[in-house]
Amino acid sequence: MDAHAQLDGLIQKLSNDTNSDSRELVPESVMHIAGQTGLQGWQIEARSLELGITPSRYKRNAQAMDATGQTQLLNSRVAVVGLGGLGGIAVETLARAGVGRIRAADHDSFEPSNLNRQALATMDTLSMTKAETARRRLSAINPSVAFEALAQQLTNESLDDFLRDADVVIDALGGLEMRLPLEQAAARNNIPMVSGALAGWTGYVAVVMPGQSGPAHFMGTDNAAEEWLGCPVTTVNVISSIMIHECIRLLCTGKSPLSGRMLIVDLNTLTQEIVTI
Repeated sequence: MDAHAQLDGLIQKLSNDTNSDSRELVPESVMHIAGQTGLQGWQIEARSLELGITPSRYKRNAQAMDATGQTQLLNSRVAVVGLGGLGGIAVETLARAGVGRIRAADHDSFEPSNLNRQALATMDTLSMTKAETARRRLSAINPSVAFEALAQQLTNESLDDFLRDADVVIDALGGLEMRLPLEQAAARNNIPMVSGALAGWTGYVAVVMPGQSGPAHFMGTDNAAEEWLGCPVTTVNVISSIMIHECIRLLCTGKSPLSGRMLIVDLNTLTQEIVTI
């Protein structure tokens, strides 16, 4: 029996063990098949969908996303730069949605001032690197995801290698200094980028397709606004969620209504505006 037939046979056999009316593959069975075949969980789940069997982990996605879209997510790779407020929520949301491969980088460690807003910051993770904390968190949430976390600061020289083979880049940087080099690296590698930032109750999300100008071209490198106005958790959560929604849209369709545009959200006045960059 060849490897493909073995995989299909295991999926067919173990999917019948569920108590659900529809054919599903539970997470425990995915891990069992991974141990038997040496494949990664996302590969097994993608094949399961091709066989018409829904991985139960993604069952509640199915009402909003068809099997083709879910398979597309599982076969995708996203690069996330920054694992703080925006990035921590981003990697967890991507993993829960079923993006198969995620590469992330952050050289920093958690400190008490992160506890107000950063999803990966807890009393237990203080002083731990954000990269290692993210690795443990995603492994606990969705071990099917191939997650690579680098505890290093990216530079102009290392950005191209970091973005290698990515389908979408998430700009979740905490400051402004590296945003323009990241935008330029994404353009060089022909990769769409989703960028977000906030200060106080206001934030923005922009989608920068290769060749387009993004927020980094006019935002400068001064972080004063964030330092003056703070980083409340509600703004962080809203902006990060919109960023990942647009990332998922790009992965599934290759398009975004924010392409070349910026969505500005003000939670204090509950208003929003879309402007062309």
